[in-house]
Amino acid sequence: MDLWRGSERPFVIGHRGAASVAPENTLASLEAAVAAGVDIVEFDLQPDLRLGHGPGELTPDAISVDEALDYLRLHGLGVQLDLKLPGYEAEALAAVRRHGLEERALFSTAWPATIRELARLAPDVPRAIGYPRDQYRVSSLPWPPVAGRAAAAVGRAAMPVRVPVLLRRTGATVLALHHTLCTRSSVRIAHARQVPVFAWTTNTPAAVRRVVELGVDAVVTDDPRMALATLNAL
Repeated sequence: MDLWRGSERPFVIGHRGAASVAPENTLASLEAAVAAGVDIVEFDLQPDLRLGHGPGELTPDAISVDEALDYLRLHGLGVQLDLKLPGYEAEALAAVRRHGLEERALFSTAWPATIRELARLAPDVPRAIGYPRDQYRVSSLPWPPVAGRAAAAVGRAAMPVRVPVLLRRTGATVLALHHTLCTRSSVRIAHARQVPVFAWTTNTPAAVRRVVELGVDAVVTDDPRMALATLNAL
């Protein structure tokens, strides 16, 4: 799958389907993302191959990876499977292959060991390393006006140094950064290594506009309609 923005607008990736429209990681959420017109649908995949954010987390109306892929296969979109822990890479890859989606799929994770195992099993399938690890759903919380800005500023300042190390350590072919950590320098450094950059989770027009100006290749959002409307207005 070609994940470079090129001269076109960035890709729009529906986060956990369209999590602001329907319960995340459900068939309804996947349907909402497709209806909004996303380029790629992302969902979280637990070790039991059911959709859900955290191990053991009970997701209402949870569906299996086969149900999700069977639905998404019909719509010609990209599919992003986010693996929440190491250890079930082969099973997730087998599911993608069962549905004939290997050329339209990418995997993401915050675990370097998972990236390396996916590289061994399927070197041609894109692999995104997520940073930072969002085990406790910090990304879903509103940033405090002062503490949030300060923490984000510190993180952004460190990213130009961290990006080469992160890519070298993992062998990832895509870099997925929390949108507050994206900078022009970090995007440039990743691009110099032939690595596209995704910004997550961009849930306001201001956040979308900021990361687009930095040159990211994809915006990941809970609200795909908002993101697409913002991009179309630029």
